Amino acid sequence: MRGIKCELKVSDIHTYLGKSHILQGISLEVNEGEIVALLGRNGMGKTTLIRSIMSFNRSVLGTILFEEQDITRLDSFRIARLGVGLVPQGRGIFTSLTTKENLEIGKQTSREGQWTLGHVLTIFPQLKDRLENVAATLSGGEQQMLAIGRMLMGNPKIALMDEPSEGLSPLLVWELAGVITELKRQQVSILLAEQNVNFAAHTSDYLYIINNGTIVYDSEPEKFAENDAVKSRYLGI
Repeated sequence: MRGIKCELKVSDIHTYLGKSHILQGISLEVNEGEIVALLGRNGMGKTTLIRSIMSFNRSVLGTILFEEQDITRLDSFRIARLGVGLVPQGRGIFTSLTTKENLEIGKQTSREGQWTLGHVLTIFPQLKDRLENVAATLSGGEQQMLAIGRMLMGNPKIALMDEPSEGLSPLLVWELAGVITELKRQQVSILLAEQNVNFAAHTSDYLYIINNGTIVYDSEPEKFAENDAVKSRYLGI
């Protein structure tokens, strides 16, 4: 255990897609107030793990605990209402709706908390002038901010972010790093699935590497930075 309270605990998860055994005994944890990065090359199982936690993949063996409650086989909407937020790979915004409508869809009526529309717009002031714009007209960076803002409207305790830096310019990636750090300051824990090693290592408190459906390495970012063999073998650096 790395902290006082474990918020999300994944224990010996095996996930099957058809006859394919994708996740082969994954275990990891995210403590309260912590940013944990899940690193790995494309196709190694990062998205499958995120989808398994959210119960999008039903062929799952093992246990997933959120605040000590077993959520392994709960419906996805019930998991969200407990306080697990999701920013999916590819953003998943509704491009035919306005920015404001997308944000309002993210609100969970059964959960109350600090993340009102006004609070979200203090984190993403660039969206203020885009509220009535159709989401399809936003830039890539604005769409990613919208996806995160929509997730925050559900007042999550923990956020699962799947490749949030994908498709962003280097400048926007580091702007995103600042946003993620601010969310931690405002007591949102984060599980960050990423291919962008520098971004993930810079923002995280702890990291895991996944390779072919198994966790092959975990450490603090400082120790990882010194381990050239691991970076070369599993991440191609």
